[in-house]
Amino acid sequence: MTRPAMGRDELPSRPRRALKHTLLIAFGVVMLYPLLWMVSSSVKPDDLIFRDPSIWPTELDLSNYTNGWTALEHPFQHYLWNSAVIAIASVVGNLLSCSLAAYAFARLRFRGRNVFFALMLSTLMLPIHVLIVPQYVLFSWLDWINTDLPLIVPKFLAHDAFFIFLMVQFIRSLPRELDEAARIDGCGHFRIYWRIIMPLSAPALATSALFTFIWTWNDFFSQLIFLTNPDLYTVPVALRSFLDGQGETAWGQLFAMSIVGLVPIFGFFLAGQRYLTQGIATTGIK
Repeated sequence: MTRPAMGRDELPSRPRRALKHTLLIAFGVVMLYPLLWMVSSSVKPDDLIFRDPSIWPTELDLSNYTNGWTALEHPFQHYLWNSAVIAIASVVGNLLSCSLAAYAFARLRFRGRNVFFALMLSTLMLPIHVLIVPQYVLFSWLDWINTDLPLIVPKFLAHDAFFIFLMVQFIRSLPRELDEAARIDGCGHFRIYWRIIMPLSAPALATSALFTFIWTWNDFFSQLIFLTNPDLYTVPVALRSFLDGQGETAWGQLFAMSIVGLVPIFGFFLAGQRYLTQGIATTGIK
């Protein structure tokens, strides 16, 4: 039995596909190089980190991890715990408050809804450096400086307009017939929100949770401003303590603890990667 001849456009498709994959792999290596270099530097002696820029260490010094773990005022798990408390509380706050606000914008009809929605979206254009001064004055008046409250409480007040917009887009894609059927069964707005909208919005909620966790865990500026007590330092602020402007900087220990600080982010991302892809697709296309 003779095989059918390949068409004219099928032959050159293989070289094009191979070239495309080669370019993507090369681009991926370039993007991963800083991370690979940091991993390599975390197991090098300090005097070889900048003298030997290759990602293959010629000498291994695993003491950077053991020494860096106890180099600061507290063991490094103390700062990991502080970051975990703030990040998890922020995730819970954003999911509750932003989903409630999104349900109101997507399902309720009230006077000035479009105006308030436009004002909410306009806050996305305000940089954090503009807001930090009035926020600091307000939190200082409330005596919240050097506590976790300035970093957690705003998350329970629908503070992040990006996640409200993301959830609004997803909720609007859900058929209103579900609401009408639930209303016939005697459900009010809150039961519709909790029993129907929330379960169906799992992809959008997972996307919001992932971004909230990653952004909060990596937040350096706000945590540096509001947390000046070393007992309350989070991972980003604690890593800054390894830098010494007047003496020697423990680069190896800094890179080693940076790798440790990245582990929760990678774990959280890998656990919800499927929901992240689905949530971005469903909220961005519809």
